[in-house]
Amino acid sequence: MRWLALVLSTIVGSGLAADHVDYAAVSPDNPVVLPRDHGAHPAYKTEWWYLTGWLDTKGGPVGFQVTFFRTRLPFDDGNPSRFAARQLILAHVALADPVVGHLEHGQRVAREGFGLVGASTADTDVVLDDWHLERDKDGSFTTKARSDGFDLDLTFVPTQPPLLQGDKGYSRKGPGEGDASAYFSLPHLVVKGRLTRGSRTEQVRGTAWLDREWSSSFLDARAVGWDWAGLNMDDGSAVTVFRVRDSQGRPVWAGGSMRAADGSLTILGPHDVRFDARRIWRSPRTGAGYPVETTVSVATAAGIRRFVLQPLFDDQELDSRPTGGPLYWEGAVRVDGGRGYLELVGYGGKLRL
Repeated sequence: MRWLALVLSTIVGSGLAADHVDYAAVSPDNPVVLPRDHGAHPAYKTEWWYLTGWLDTKGGPVGFQVTFFRTRLPFDDGNPSRFAARQLILAHVALADPVVGHLEHGQRVAREGFGLVGASTADTDVVLDDWHLERDKDGSFTTKARSDGFDLDLTFVPTQPPLLQGDKGYSRKGPGEGDASAYFSLPHLVVKGRLTRGSRTEQVRGTAWLDREWSSSFLDARAVGWDWAGLNMDDGSAVTVFRVRDSQGRPVWAGGSMRAADGSLTILGPHDVRFDARRIWRSPRTGAGYPVETTVSVATAAGIRRFVLQPLFDDQELDSRPTGGPLYWEGAVRVDGGRGYLELVGYGGKLRL
């Protein structure tokens, strides 16, 4: 459901002569099997490795995201040309520093091949030139990514078992049978490594969240955008919430999960999650209005639990339309007793899904 699926769809559809390709469909029967599914799933149209988190720096806390995406290009497997690459890899990195006051970011994209670009099916091992994300034998992850303004060289150590979203990893995104993905998360990752800005390199630590998701069909035709949040709570619990919106702002679908500190898991359905805007920030560049301060209400067995999401700073908008992507807001947020990331897509107009 994450926005760069749309970037990939745009790239795939721009100027490529499509052969007939039968993409695999996510099944509700054993959709996620670990550790096998740390690796890539090339039969599906799109998948991603999506890292978001907070770093403690000398200048104060900053948010970051490092994301790698793979999509199946529309070349038939029978095409004998070695230049008819079957997969496209895209990577994106962003830093949210309140001192800077806006997102700093970088992006790369290339077709798989020649040992320089690809995603292994054996385990997490995604390479795009000198950018990479790899899962080590001890279960930790390492990544390197850079932009014109900064470089990240980080290690992520899991402190909790993987969280299978939805029904054992089968995550519904709409009322239709095909509106679903295979989806698992690794919350409460401990982060350590280096952040380089200009000639200055500093050692940093923090916390992060990894989302792994793949599918060939995600959203109902009525969807114009979505809201998503992943929250690492200070007591060790983890909260995932999302809603898919129509053109009137009504929920097409909603869901998520709450995993308590003791490991007990509650799966949230369409009637268990509600988003209510508390404050709208309007971009001075694009005019889009985003509910950057939002109350999320979650129905639990013990009653309604409310999370007030407040941004690290307001201007965490990224306009990727010049490179074929959407206009969206994704940024670091605080809640009482925790912190995480909020994603707001479709507030600058209907997305072309």
